[in-house]
Amino acid sequence: MSRVRIAEDEQQLKRLNQVEGWLSRAETLINDADQLIVQSPQHVENLCMGGCCSTHPRSSIKFGKQIAKKLQEVKDQKENGDFSGVASKPPLPSATERPSEPTVGLESNFNKVWSCLQKEQTSLLNQINNKFHDTTHDYHVIWAVASQDRPIERVQDQIAERIGLSNEAEGIFQVLCKKKFALLLDDIWEWFDLTRAGVPLPPKENGSKVIFTTRRFDVCCQMQPNMDNNIRVECLPPGEAFNLFEEKVGSETFRMHPDICKLAEAVPMASKKTPLEWEYATEVLRQSAASVLPGVGKEMYPKLKFSYDCLADEKLKFCFLYCSLYPEDYSIVKDELVDCWIGGGLLDEHTNLNNARNQGHFIIGSLIDACLLGKGPINVDVKMHDLIRDMALWIAGESENEKFFAKSGVQLKEQPKAKKWEEVTRMSLMENQIENLTEILECPNLQTLFLGRNDLKVIMGDFFNFMPMLRVLDLSLNKKLEELPVGIAKLVSLEHLNLSWTGIKKLPVELKTLAKLKYLNLEWTADLKMIPQQLISSFSKLQVLKMEGCGYGCLLVLEEIEHLKYLNVLTLTFRCVSELEKASRFNKFFSCAIEAVNLEDFRDSRSLNIMALAKLQHLCVLSLSSCMDLEEVKIERNIIEGAGCFHSLRSVTLSGCNHLRALKALFLRNLPKLKTIYCHALPFPQLKEVYIIGCPMLKKLPLNSNNAKGQRLIIEGEEGWWKDVEWEDESTKIAFLPFFKPR
Repeated sequence: MSRVRIAEDEQQLKRLNQVEGWLSRAETLINDADQLIVQSPQHVENLCMGGCCSTHPRSSIKFGKQIAKKLQEVKDQKENGDFSGVASKPPLPSATERPSEPTVGLESNFNKVWSCLQKEQTSLLNQINNKFHDTTHDYHVIWAVASQDRPIERVQDQIAERIGLSNEAEGIFQVLCKKKFALLLDDIWEWFDLTRAGVPLPPKENGSKVIFTTRRFDVCCQMQPNMDNNIRVECLPPGEAFNLFEEKVGSETFRMHPDICKLAEAVPMASKKTPLEWEYATEVLRQSAASVLPGVGKEMYPKLKFSYDCLADEKLKFCFLYCSLYPEDYSIVKDELVDCWIGGGLLDEHTNLNNARNQGHFIIGSLIDACLLGKGPINVDVKMHDLIRDMALWIAGESENEKFFAKSGVQLKEQPKAKKWEEVTRMSLMENQIENLTEILECPNLQTLFLGRNDLKVIMGDFFNFMPMLRVLDLSLNKKLEELPVGIAKLVSLEHLNLSWTGIKKLPVELKTLAKLKYLNLEWTADLKMIPQQLISSFSKLQVLKMEGCGYGCLLVLEEIEHLKYLNVLTLTFRCVSELEKASRFNKFFSCAIEAVNLEDFRDSRSLNIMALAKLQHLCVLSLSSCMDLEEVKIERNIIEGAGCFHSLRSVTLSGCNHLRALKALFLRNLPKLKTIYCHALPFPQLKEVYIIGCPMLKKLPLNSNNAKGQRLIIEGEEGWWKDVEWEDESTKIAFLPFFKPR
């Protein structure tokens, strides 16, 4: 079972049928043996004369034969259980379900599209995909998003992944020729060459289909001249539009004033509560309809831009525009975005870093409320819809004070060229394939430069010579970048430097000239072994120092930063208990600054007392990784409760700690946002007590029917919570009922 769990949980494989059968037979044998064990005391009582004879000989003989038979079955089963492999790659499903929100007014379009497919003809996509998923059919369904940047390559990547190939157009063609497929191609902006992407034109013989969506009518006609197969998504009928409006804005808004219902036909806005506001908004929309973006319909952009124009102040507007520097469909981590805003001087001047960060997150919330940013799947990131991003880049392009140069995620292989570098204030070349920066950029007004997620190997020594105003420099995730040019010393205005996930081996002493540096990220620079003495301490204004996963010793850093009076945030890795003990003597940083701790590769101890971290008032993230000798983590419950420790902790990760076996009690209290402990059941051979109070979101426990066997487990909690716990099946629920103790 341990081999099966590793294969399924870590390698995402599917157990073999013969292994499943063997495990099922083994389970039956175990259950039969349990029954014999239960019966055994009765037969022992029937024995007399020291066990030499029996008062019920026939019964004893029969019981002995049962045991002998069962032992032989066990022996046979063991001999048949020597599997060289226990799992294999599961077959690809015909369709994979996609997240989909309820739609209003699109049912008729959906029915038209599905009807076309049923009639062996072609051309709203999540619903179509999920309809394939929920019905019986013989199609192999492939979902792909084209987007504006390098659509052919992106679609090839997605098709190849779906059918289990490397990205080769010829290979894709050979596989799809033999399949009855339905390609759902979302968001194409220009004529898409199916053949070049490796997609055979759907032959009528096998009934393959290509279904696509586009915002442009001319593209639709180019792709499919047969107008009968083109379905236009029209404006919603008045009744359905009003239903959608009421759902999004809320019926409370209607009750504010009777005239609002009349004005709702023109524009729905959740935040406006008086007829005068609504009348003004309607008039502004009418006037702005004359000012539209080139190549886009008259209806959409004025309404989108009105959301931008209604933002409270210029600061909010510019923070929004800044998000367009990231690539299309990019998940922007909120904390990283806020730190860039701070470094770029976009927020108010705050004496306290926490206040600045709070303002940044408030702005993100405001942009989400204005529907200009969307929430990410796990609420730590945000996304900008590609249409919104286009609008933001257009607005930035029209600005007199700011000039953006955004070429992110467009597969550049070389340093780009532009006519007027002197005008550019913010530049993003992130997520490309640029290897060398060998041409000087004269950008006297440049303040932000994103170069992350490239293939950078060489940055010429003079590259940064003519960027005196640069405040934010991101070089992260350039894993081939092993050294920085000494010319980086010319960036005298730099406040934010991100070198995380790079191959940097040493920091140049010339960095000492960066007197304004407030943010330095060296996380996961495993090859960084040398930092010049007194370099870190020379950054007298440093507020954030991130070194989790850094190859450089943390103790040397702690000795240097004692005098950095503005340091608010520190992340570190400790590689032995002695390091952790020595570091705990630096009281200032242990009580105030440390946000994340990684305990990695412990080889000198079998036991860790978690109270060594109890002083960390602002510890948010704790991870233990590859601590191969570690057998127990001591958590002294009474001390923790009395001291009020770990109030800021929001994430704990354990990985590669293969000898950690000793969990006996699990106490979880007043964790209103806790949703999960682990994605699958865990063995917990020593677990005796589970105590859960004030955790209303925790619906699943990492337990299954195996945990209930032979265990004397007590689970304490509120009765209301216990009723809502979700179990893997009804028998597991019944098995755990005797263990519950209402609190």
